[in-house]
Amino acid sequence: MGQVAWKGLFLSLFDYKTEKYVIAKNKKVGILFRILQLSILAYLVGWVFVVKKGYQDIDTSIQSSVITKLKGVAYTNTTELGPRLWDVVDYVIPPQSFGIPDAVCTKNSDCPEGEPVIAGNGVKTGRCLKSGAVNTTGMCEIFAWCPLEKRQKPQIPVLGKAENFTVYIKNSIRFPKFKFSKTNILNTDDDSFLKTCRYSKENHYCPIFYLGKIVSWSGNNFQEMALEGGVIGIQIEWDCNLDRDASECHPQYSFTRLDNKFTEKTVSSGYNFRYAKYYRDANGSDYRTLIKAYGIRFDIMVNGKAGKFNIIPTIINIGSGLALMGAGAFFCDLVLLYFIKKSNFYRDKKFEEVKSSKKTLPVNGQKKSKSHDAIDQMKQLQSVET
Repeated sequence: MGQVAWKGLFLSLFDYKTEKYVIAKNKKVGILFRILQLSILAYLVGWVFVVKKGYQDIDTSIQSSVITKLKGVAYTNTTELGPRLWDVVDYVIPPQSFGIPDAVCTKNSDCPEGEPVIAGNGVKTGRCLKSGAVNTTGMCEIFAWCPLEKRQKPQIPVLGKAENFTVYIKNSIRFPKFKFSKTNILNTDDDSFLKTCRYSKENHYCPIFYLGKIVSWSGNNFQEMALEGGVIGIQIEWDCNLDRDASECHPQYSFTRLDNKFTEKTVSSGYNFRYAKYYRDANGSDYRTLIKAYGIRFDIMVNGKAGKFNIIPTIINIGSGLALMGAGAFFCDLVLLYFIKKSNFYRDKKFEEVKSSKKTLPVNGQKKSKSHDAIDQMKQLQSVET
């Protein structure tokens, strides 16, 4: 490559190239192009920036803690327990049979001492108890509390009046990226606020809920659920726009029943647990009162996100919108050049084919290239048309 060629290549680095635009007087394609532009603009402004707040930096790594307290008093008078007053110490308890298939035996060696009974209530003592005949089948003696648990289910809920009990749910959240913290309790100096307020959809900064209302908001009947128990999920959702005042960041509650009693009754529907109270009489014998409690369990789940203006996601989303605009123009080009009746005509106008040739022809005693001759002809043609 000669010196002239290298010089031309170097100088071409400083050339500016611009696109050639062809204005197509086609109303159908023009209307299609404007519809695409308006649709993309509506998507960018309405969905990306207004609904999804694409101009914000988002933090979804919410940190949360939940504290609950239950309050209420009820009086019952049953055959098993007699007259009894129930308060918060009695009914707030953390979660904790006659036919025993694996205790069947024919000899003492079938009942290893100390082996726990999987379906029973204790451990084997090493003795096989039989009714009398030598070769008959017996049952392993089990060291356990007697009598065994009754298998009858209650016919009416013991604490049916607990519908008016109150549940206190304190939730504190923090978004570490923005160093923003808040609780679901109204920021007030009034000491009587928590004593008198009750949660409602209009008063979402009161953390005290009626137990019956929580059950009804989940779509269930309290008396039916109190009979066999159930599990209710309490969802607390925080959606905070930190471009606004912190007072506009509110907790939103939703209530759903989580155990599998939805369409039909199943073996595992409801919720219950067992706990015991122990005592010893004057003779030194140990006793216990076993209680199988059918209750309502609360699973509290906290989710949330916070957003604040940031120039980086704003630029990224604007750039994405401009790219979509270019995609709209590309689609209209395809329609114009390949799918309408006069597509050949528009292709000829849009694409210009230029061929170079070194072959020269004598003109008035001088040599001219074919390309120069073509340019002269175009100039002559233009002068005629004008």
